[in-house]
Amino acid sequence: MVSKLLIAAEPDRAFFGQKDAAQVAVLRRMVTDLLLPTEIEVCPIVREADGLALSSRNLYLSAEERMQALILSRVILETRALVDGGERRAGTLIAAALETFAKEPEICVDYVELVNWATLEPVETAVPGSLFAWPLGSAQPA
Repeated sequence: MVSKLLIAAEPDRAFFGQKDAAQVAVLRRMVTDLLLPTEIEVCPIVREADGLALSSRNLYLSAEERMQALILSRVILETRALVDGGERRAGTLIAAALETFAKEPEICVDYVELVNWATLEPVETAVPGSLFAWPLGSAQPA
């Protein structure tokens, strides 16, 4: 759908939010592969006062779901503090993220991976351009 829009509109630039990093990586690759003359611009994440990313999808969260969603900003803040303190090893950062996620029993995390933003391939060391990838879902009743 996005390729059709970019081909039809022929924009010089298209703007996408950083919070959809995987989508941005795919779109950048698509623009390159299809030789489209559009530059993909990444806009920074805007957060609400409580740390939740500003998103129209978040309007549909119940109060309880919103509280659970705040685990994401906690994971980001805690792992960023580790990186700012000099930690770069993916294994250590992933373990810290999983430990934080474990504090929210209603959240089910299948995996956490530190990846290269451009390729979405796992990396062993955090460098500029690395990001965390994780699928989230609600915990299933036992």
